[in-house]
Amino acid sequence: MNERYFTIVNPAAGGGRCGKLAPAAIARLREGGIELDVIATRSAGHAVSLAREAYAQGYRRFIAVGGDGTAHEIANGVFPQALEKGRIALGFLPLGTGNSFLRDFTDKGAEAAAEALFAGRARPADLIRLTHASGVTYSLNLLSIGFTADVGALVNRRLKPLGELGYLLGVLTCLVRLRRRAFPLRFDGEPDWDRGRYLFLSFSNSKFTGGKMMIAPLADPTDGLIEVVRWGPIGRAGLVRNLPRLYDGTHITHPLASRRAARHIEFDLDAPVDIMIDGEVLTLHCRSLDILPAALDVYI
Repeated sequence: MNERYFTIVNPAAGGGRCGKLAPAAIARLREGGIELDVIATRSAGHAVSLAREAYAQGYRRFIAVGGDGTAHEIANGVFPQALEKGRIALGFLPLGTGNSFLRDFTDKGAEAAAEALFAGRARPADLIRLTHASGVTYSLNLLSIGFTADVGALVNRRLKPLGELGYLLGVLTCLVRLRRRAFPLRFDGEPDWDRGRYLFLSFSNSKFTGGKMMIAPLADPTDGLIEVVRWGPIGRAGLVRNLPRLYDGTHITHPLASRRAARHIEFDLDAPVDIMIDGEVLTLHCRSLDILPAALDVYI
């Protein structure tokens, strides 16, 4: 097994911020005695193939330099192999936009992440596995369908160059087009299917998304459970009034909201849907979700 850290840098993360800050952050790790092999990604999805190749070469320690998307791609490069051929440890240099996953452990960001690497301090964390018609996708942070995925899809496909303004325009556009849809699902083999119409449903491993939004305030990435938050058929005016509550987690006390925890979730969807996974949006025909308890170690 290779004891060096395979370090994947996404220079485009954070609107290019990561590419500017990464050299100094990596130099600090090297000065502290951490042995690294560093490679930069060239395009979306590149980190998946880089991580897969590194795992096959014997690397078991990885560092994601970027945002949540970089860590997501590394996880999807090494799993499911890491379930059978040796677990991995994942460290972070959070220099991207969201960096939501780390907020469950610390609010000190890159400083705390680097300190954990220097100390060799790692702890087990869960992973969510989504099975869909075209294969399997893994998530460290969150999967969401409905309004949240609608906004993400519009922003990523048309408005991303506008930055925060693009996100605001995406929210306003989706408010105009507001849809409350049924996404039939059931939990842990229960006989009854939930066919209610919802604004969105989120399936969370950790509390935060988008950096500061606390979609699942009761989630715990070490408890072996998927935290499910459903927000019912709220209207446009009600959504606008309650949007600030998504940032402190109090939205789950709204009369139209509900939450529960589960280990296995089945879907009964008749077509593919947009689904936001760790900040990126894919169109998939979802079949089931499972939690993989303590599937990897994270340096934090």
